[in-house]
Amino acid sequence: MHAVLAQCKRPLRYVMGALYVVAGLLHFVVPSLYVQIVPPILPAPLALVYLSGVAEVGVGVGVVVPRTRRYAAWATIALLVAVFPANVYMAVSMVTVEGLPGGDPSPLVRWARLPLQGVLILWAYWYTD
Repeated sequence: MHAVLAQCKRPLRYVMGALYVVAGLLHFVVPSLYVQIVPPILPAPLALVYLSGVAEVGVGVGVVVPRTRRYAAWATIALLVAVFPANVYMAVSMVTVEGLPGGDPSPLVRWARLPLQGVLILWAYWYTD
């Protein structure tokens, strides 16, 4: 099992990088989707959406570059922790996300995103060595 994981580690790093770059770019393409889930207690929701988009693109690129991989992995973990309140807010407050392709996420999807953050953190941690 360990050998299989070791073999997958490098290709999965590129998958991870691509996912974060695409997710980050979406913050600029459809910022209104993300603004809706920023907890109202936080200031400047649009600026936070753009900032998190830049951060996602940065960690996505950084994780595939050998020289920056370790730092980008730690930054990814920090980013996931930083955006976790938005996922909690979305689940707890049942925010209606208008304009989402496929419609508003079900309560199951909203709550499933919370443990998914843990999986994403572990995935990023894999690249901190």
